[in-house]
Amino acid sequence: MKIAPLLLALLIAPSVCIAEEDARQAFMQEEDVGKDAALNDLAFYALSLTGTPYRYGGNSPETGFDCSGFVRHVFHSTLGIELPRSSREINELGERINPGELRPGDLVFYNTLRRAFSHVGIYLGDGRFVHSPSSGGGIRVEDMSQNYWKKRFNGARRIISGR
Repeated sequence: MKIAPLLLALLIAPSVCIAEEDARQAFMQEEDVGKDAALNDLAFYALSLTGTPYRYGGNSPETGFDCSGFVRHVFHSTLGIELPRSSREINELGERINPGELRPGDLVFYNTLRRAFSHVGIYLGDGRFVHSPSSGGGIRVEDMSQNYWKKRFNGARRIISGR
């Protein structure tokens, strides 16, 4: 018995589509795992800089960091992503997200100088973020639920989308 090519294609097509869909989903899951691993590296590297002194305009572990210099350095060193120099400019990038959607590696913004988006940090998970706070301080982890930070929260951004 000879099967017409069109009929054969119709019989095979559903299984090919299912196989292609399975492969696409497996690739996307692998891509998500890769993104998550990269963001874990970002968080670990940021934490490794804990205690590095604050320095206005600073952008290196050797000389110290201000908040945006710290975030720029961490993103460039771990992900190769160049961010703008100021927290206000960084806030214009990526995707705006709600606090309930925060994931490690997202950026959190605060009004600490009586102007919106004057401060930025890197979200770590469990309501905590790491940042370079102010003169006389060093890079440290903070709890976002503290009154000081809750009152000054301006929003959050996701630079690495699709995860």
